[in-house]
Amino acid sequence: MTDSQDTGTVDAAPGTAAPAVQAPAPATEAPAPAAPEGGNPVAATVPGARTAADVVTPESVAQLVRGVSGSGCTANHTPFTGEKLADLPESTPEDVAAAFERARAAQERWAEVPLKQRAAVLLRFHDLVLRRQAEVLDLIQLETGKARLHAHEEVQAVAVAARHYGRKGPAYLRPKGHTGVVPVLTKVSELRQPRGVVGQIAPWNYPLELSVGDALPAFVAGNALVMKPDTETALTALWARRQMIEAGLPEDVWQVVIGEGPVVGPAVVRHADYVSFTGSTRTGREVAQGAAARLVGVSLELGGKNAMLVLDDADVEKAAAGAVRGCYSSAGQLCISIERLYVHASVADAFLESFAARTRAMRLGTQLAYGADMGSLAGPRQLETVTRHVDEAVAQGARVVTGGRARPDIGPYFYEPTILDGVGEAMTVCAEETFGPVVSIYRFEDDDEVIGLANGTPYGLNASVWTRDARRGRAVAARLRAGTVNVNEAYAAGYGSAQSPMGGMGDSGLGRRHGSEGVLKYTEAQTIAQQRVMPLGPSFGLTDEKYADLMTRSLKAMKALRLR
Repeated sequence: MTDSQDTGTVDAAPGTAAPAVQAPAPATEAPAPAAPEGGNPVAATVPGARTAADVVTPESVAQLVRGVSGSGCTANHTPFTGEKLADLPESTPEDVAAAFERARAAQERWAEVPLKQRAAVLLRFHDLVLRRQAEVLDLIQLETGKARLHAHEEVQAVAVAARHYGRKGPAYLRPKGHTGVVPVLTKVSELRQPRGVVGQIAPWNYPLELSVGDALPAFVAGNALVMKPDTETALTALWARRQMIEAGLPEDVWQVVIGEGPVVGPAVVRHADYVSFTGSTRTGREVAQGAAARLVGVSLELGGKNAMLVLDDADVEKAAAGAVRGCYSSAGQLCISIERLYVHASVADAFLESFAARTRAMRLGTQLAYGADMGSLAGPRQLETVTRHVDEAVAQGARVVTGGRARPDIGPYFYEPTILDGVGEAMTVCAEETFGPVVSIYRFEDDDEVIGLANGTPYGLNASVWTRDARRGRAVAARLRAGTVNVNEAYAAGYGSAQSPMGGMGDSGLGRRHGSEGVLKYTEAQTIAQQRVMPLGPSFGLTDEKYADLMTRSLKAMKALRLR
């Protein structure tokens, strides 16, 4: 993820449930405005579709921000137009400290709630999110600029995480018995104690999934949370908090603080018992240093320069369709999206023809409705980075296959989905994360070559392999240095499999979300060992020498009995 993701702060919202937002009634589509010659088409407009003024009202904002720890004032904006969405409380370091005090007091009571009851909150939250998804889809679109189908990916991911930890959380966290040093005489139990108050710094690009999705396992483990969402996407996080409170989470267990990253972020790290961070590698290093100075744990999901490998036996049409999803979901502003496309020389021309045709046909749009294939970049910094990477590459000899231009006719931060060919190693777009709808095509001759190319980066977050031979695909995948590798899918199969860990290698981060690791990281392991009958030392009249002999014979016997 790029540094522009690190500007947000976390806000907490208590609350009364707002009136349910109804999905827009079906209406006849109006003709789409004409696109510039050769440009991506604009999605047809739906008369009567909801607008920002319909969704973000003074009343709804007041409900969402109630309880946020903030004594100042800031605002967020919609990428669709650049206009202000809402005024928000802004937190100071003193506000952050106060939020941690409230969370710490609430955490002790929350940890005493039986584990199954904590898990049941997540299952009720699952149902609320699915039932009220129209509300949060509107907010996600307005705050991020993404297409509605891409916003729905967040709803899917959060529902999966809530169901998984609601069902499996008690099993992950239940006390476990272990063989003691002397079987029968030593009884050992492993308990999982909550860390206390987790400090979470969440990014702007997936404001529902990367806020509450990461918070759910912390809550089921008995922790409280102080979250700093990005200011520009705080309303989505606050909406999720309100649903969790309605589902049964005590209000003070989830605190939210909002403000500039360099001000509020370090304050969160300063007070947390554990830190969860998603953002850029540069800022992730700073977060890790701050946590290390206090000897608290940290999980970091950071940047990536993810590769997709199209092998010589791949189904070209399926791979091209998968590349569209993998490269342009959320306008490429996805940590695990594809930015490097390696295609075997024997199928490169056919693949590129199909991929380019599909990319040129993508519809761009701003409406709070289904129909657009891609939305906007998040803001001026993202647009500047994308434009610079493409323009520099072209100036150094790369060729634009399609795209390569901004679309201010649609919105201030729109940029067409772009394919670059002829990219060289010296070009910025080759090695640096773009975090936008830009992918570079490279050709290769054999598996060993492409594995080396794919691994030739300090990042290691996600990768994709396309082949008709499942065994070959898994073998190539196992040689790639990435935390998740998808075969015949770009990213969703790995990320959506919530029982399996997801995270990065190398400069892409530390720790994992999902699966057992995703919840156990929010706990401290505690061993309780009870010695019975006789102590671990000379007793019953044994001399030191006889005790040592007894233990030697016992150790040999335990090995012979294959005890572990």
